[in-house]
Amino acid sequence: MTSSQRIVGIILAAALATGLAGCKEKRDPGFQGWVEADMIFVSPDEAGRVTKLNVREGDEVKVGEALYSVDDDLQLADLNQNKATLANAQQTYDRAASLSKTGAGTQANLDSAVSALRVAEARVATSETRLARRKGFAPVAGTIQQIYFREGEMVAAQRPVLSIMPPGNMKLRFFVPETELPKLSIGDEVRVACDNCAADLTAKIYFIATSAEYTPPVIYSLEERNKLVYLIQARPSRPDALRVGQPIDVYLNPKTPVADKR
Repeated sequence: MTSSQRIVGIILAAALATGLAGCKEKRDPGFQGWVEADMIFVSPDEAGRVTKLNVREGDEVKVGEALYSVDDDLQLADLNQNKATLANAQQTYDRAASLSKTGAGTQANLDSAVSALRVAEARVATSETRLARRKGFAPVAGTIQQIYFREGEMVAAQRPVLSIMPPGNMKLRFFVPETELPKLSIGDEVRVACDNCAADLTAKIYFIATSAEYTPPVIYSLEERNKLVYLIQARPSRPDALRVGQPIDVYLNPKTPVADKR
């Protein structure tokens, strides 16, 4: 190799190194975050044993679709007892009303019979509601995310049997340093990237924290930052393309185009 060729090689290597350094300096690391969702938990009002599950994890459900059943022996017995009380109250009222018309009965007896009848009717209505609520129905449309109690298991009162994830409840959470906060506003659109995801994913910011916090340990930035950061939350435009717990990178869209430097 001649001396001139050696010099050209050195120049090219230096130029390549300079170009790579420039690319590295211009590279936007974005903001690291993850995907979360606000689940809807469906639970019985009273404790009982799960007798039937109509869905599995991953199933799509519509509003009003039957999800599960809990044993209703106690509620059914309570309803039958209150129906018997109602029948007796009805007979007492009919007798008091008949006597009142003939003048043989007093107004006080009639008023007492009316009051007892109304109480008995209310108790039957309550028992019917308790019995109806032994079956769980989907309050929203979405995907069955997790089942906590299966057939044969006892579930406590107000403990969820399963959870539903509506697509609109998925959200992205990420943190930005104080210096970047003025660039963001409610309603701004950001670009979202993740491993093997579509290239056109976006999200719209709907929440910006008003108080700062220290950088959480789950954020692994490219350089060490011991600064305060602010929590940002955004709704993805395509929630079906993301999964709960999935790590993401968020990039800001410039509000005004910036001309390329020449």
